[in-house]
Amino acid sequence: MKTKKILAQLLLVAFVFGISVDAEAQRKKKTSKKDAKKVVPQKPAPKPKKGAIQPYSKIVTKDYTTDQGLFKVHSKDDTYLFEIPDSLLKREMLMVTRIAKTASGLGFGGGKTNTQVLRWERNKKNILLRIVSHSVVADTILPVHEAVVNSNFEPILFSFPIKAFNKDSTATVIDATALFATDIKPLGLPGFYRKGYQATRMDKTRSYIDRVSSYPRNIEVRHVKTYFANKPPSNSALGSITLQMSNSMVLLPKVPMKRRYFDERVGWFARGQTDYGLEAQKSKTVRYLDRYRLEVKDEDIEKFKRGELVEPKKQIVYYVDRATPKEWVPYIIQGVNDWQVAFEAAGFKNAIVGKMAPTKEEDPEYSPEDVRYSVIRYLASPIPNANGPHVSDPRSGEILESDINWYHNVMSLLHNWFFIQTAAINPDARGNNFKTETMGRLIRFVSSHELGHTLGLPHNMGSSSAYPVDSLRSASFTKKYGTAPSIMDYARFNYIAQPGDKGVALMPNIGTYDKYAISWGYRPILDTDAKDEKAILDSWILKHAGDPMYRFGRQQRGVVDPSSQTEDLGDDAVKASNYGIKNLKRILPRLEEWTSEKGETYDDMATMYGQLVGQFGRYMGHVSSNVGGVYENYKTTDQKGAVYTHVDKARQRESLKFVIDQLFKTPTWLLDKDLFSKVQSSGALEGIRSLQVRTLNSVLSADRMARMIENETLNGTKAYNLVSMFYDLRRGIWSELYNGRSIDTYRRNLQKAHIERLDFLLNTAKNQRGRFGTPSVNIGQSDIKSFARGELTRLQRDVKTAVSKASNTTSRYHLQDVLARIEVALDPK
Repeated sequence: MKTKKILAQLLLVAFVFGISVDAEAQRKKKTSKKDAKKVVPQKPAPKPKKGAIQPYSKIVTKDYTTDQGLFKVHSKDDTYLFEIPDSLLKREMLMVTRIAKTASGLGFGGGKTNTQVLRWERNKKNILLRIVSHSVVADTILPVHEAVVNSNFEPILFSFPIKAFNKDSTATVIDATALFATDIKPLGLPGFYRKGYQATRMDKTRSYIDRVSSYPRNIEVRHVKTYFANKPPSNSALGSITLQMSNSMVLLPKVPMKRRYFDERVGWFARGQTDYGLEAQKSKTVRYLDRYRLEVKDEDIEKFKRGELVEPKKQIVYYVDRATPKEWVPYIIQGVNDWQVAFEAAGFKNAIVGKMAPTKEEDPEYSPEDVRYSVIRYLASPIPNANGPHVSDPRSGEILESDINWYHNVMSLLHNWFFIQTAAINPDARGNNFKTETMGRLIRFVSSHELGHTLGLPHNMGSSSAYPVDSLRSASFTKKYGTAPSIMDYARFNYIAQPGDKGVALMPNIGTYDKYAISWGYRPILDTDAKDEKAILDSWILKHAGDPMYRFGRQQRGVVDPSSQTEDLGDDAVKASNYGIKNLKRILPRLEEWTSEKGETYDDMATMYGQLVGQFGRYMGHVSSNVGGVYENYKTTDQKGAVYTHVDKARQRESLKFVIDQLFKTPTWLLDKDLFSKVQSSGALEGIRSLQVRTLNSVLSADRMARMIENETLNGTKAYNLVSMFYDLRRGIWSELYNGRSIDTYRRNLQKAHIERLDFLLNTAKNQRGRFGTPSVNIGQSDIKSFARGELTRLQRDVKTAVSKASNTTSRYHLQDVLARIEVALDPK
């Protein structure tokens, strides 16, 4: 019985357990069906760390617009991404910074403000933009190279976090916005402007990137910068300056062009390096030319060796801006093509050509900002000028690209020069507007001159002195040689030619010197390195040594060498200026006739009278520069003769006499009362006074007198000395003291100016530091103050004698006043 009871309990437990197990199984089965319908939540992906490199698609999204070129430039709103190929990392690039559009009063657009070589490098998670210097070098195989590298560690201009790599990891993406949106000084307003206008900081709210454009070999950036400024050049109420900056980043050639070393005997734009790897027992600066890469095609080398003209591998092409007025385009192009004859002297045909810029339809890729194109740009500006800058590889001097900026009002400048210098003999130069053919010929002249600068030639101010003055009156001579051997001189127009000199040329062409200089700089010297070329280049110079047609005279700031002046003609300034003054005397009585137009004011006549007086003043400068002048004729140690030679004594004295007779004796022929009555209420007196005083102060300049003292010290009686110069001046300026004549208003002004200048030299003048090629002058310890005191004392005596003999009250009062001024000058206390 008991056993049955236990068995029954076990069966019940098993039954209940079985039911429970079955129920649990059914529950699990239902739960699994429900779970199968649910998405199991995943753990959120970790957020990328700040600044981490992202996938390309996360950075360069579909919202960006891409500009293909040297780099891919991706832009969106105010953000600009650079995608830099690995192949361009560590390649050198030239960054040229210009002021593209300027504030009023702050120069004019197009001016270059900075040039730097840059290199992009990867450093861990950043791209560094380094500034590379080529000013100090040494050959990499030399031990000293390591010292040069250690002493010239390349500074970092900017560091960019890497944002992404492209899909095949061959390019790096950075955000370049900050490089141009912030105030990076080498890329913005130059330091001298900041200092002069007291620009304190950039205003970000008024500054922005205008655009970034990518071309096959360069990237162009335009950004507007606004600076707070205490002394802005214009709109002073704003207290700020706004201007547009241009940055051109140009890829430099992988293999630099072979250099050609500079020689000061041939004028050329050049650059220099301090080379520590030379055999000289000191650091030495080597200089080499800026020039285009003109090379002979491989298949033409034998022809070139035989002396045949060959075409270069790459032609020099200048495109004329399509904004240029159509009537002037042929003349500008002709000004470019005129240089073909010079390149023929260098062994090339068709080396250079001018073309009209293509339309979008003709060449969709053309852009004047693309470094592959050199452009003559026409600018609607009142600036009366043109200029020809170029961009060069600092490693070799290779000109990579060049532009000529042509300002509309250069025609005004040409009109005024041509009128005043040639109207006496040239009917085409009369009137307020020239015929198209006349102005076109003048434009062609300026086009050629500016083009010469872009080829590497500076001004040759010594060129025009090669021609005898009277040869410039010869039709046969001037048609063959022009008015100067170089169009790179400021030889302007033929003011020497007189009425009756029929058929005489009026302006320079590509001349003898230009052909020689282009040949010297561009003719290939095959199978030699740059150093071995020097002996050959030297022989080309020596072949023409001593021939003034082949002479280079540098542009001066403050004339020391009177044979290298601007705006002059011929080998004798006195003779040339006499001819020029005769022509001015012919023009003045006809000014009203040649400038008047019905219903118009007398403004044009007033302008041309001012030009006429200015031209007369130039003649005075040309002549007076001979006083104390020193000729400069560059030579090397293997050439005989002096480099520096003082102007002949007789010529110096003749020059001062000319100034006394033509200017210090009142030039009454300039005083046209009828003209004055129509163009000004007053000013005739002031015009003559300022011209006389400017010339007098130039004659009595400290550096001129210091040269005369040195000349006498070295050459004794052969020199025109200060005793003679002061005597001649005194007898010329104060002649009324000795001849008893009345002293007119103009002369009274001049005499007071003479006293003031002597007072300045005695009491105020400071020692002068040497500049622009002139030595320092210690005025206090030189004879200059002694002569100033001596002249004042001598004049004091002579004026005292003359006071009682004065011919009228005005002259007597004037002399009494002069005496008082002299007494104060001699005893300021």
